Amino acid sequence: MIDNQLIDTEMFKKIMACAPGPATIVTAMGEDGRPQGLTVSAVCSVSLDPPLVLACLDLGSNTLKAVRSSGAFTVNYIASGREHVALDFAVKSDAKFDGHSWSTPAGFAGGPILDEHSAAYAVCRVEQLVDAGDHVIVVGAVVDGLVSDDCHALAYARRAFFTAVSA
Repeated sequence: MIDNQLIDTEMFKKIMACAPGPATIVTAMGEDGRPQGLTVSAVCSVSLDPPLVLACLDLGSNTLKAVRSSGAFTVNYIASGREHVALDFAVKSDAKFDGHSWSTPAGFAGGPILDEHSAAYAVCRVEQLVDAGDHVIVVGAVVDGLVSDDCHALAYARRAFFTAVSA
């Protein structure tokens, strides 16, 4: 029989850090018209038909507030060699977008696209919000996107960035 006690927080972090994932920045436009964004480790595809992705956002995040108010967000898969961008968006700051070029999606009010920093991006309409502990699982229908053939996406595992390139 399994004990009902939960695992130690530090061990949980170590376990989760072992699995590589994409270095992503989720962005949205705030009610005040200012861009919001944060580096997220929990992002993945959910469904092919319809095309859905999910991102897990901290309850206290300004980006989550912007996602809730706008009903839209963009997942930016950060390009290899842009570790500094992922780190810039991994902290609490009102100046995350300073020094980074971005644009707004054409035809749909998704979050900012980090132009020269993204290997790919997916513009999403919020389909569902699910409370999950100290985060919210945001499920989005992908309405637009693009992949750059000129670069690979940055990945993250064991607290280090890397790029996986197939032979």
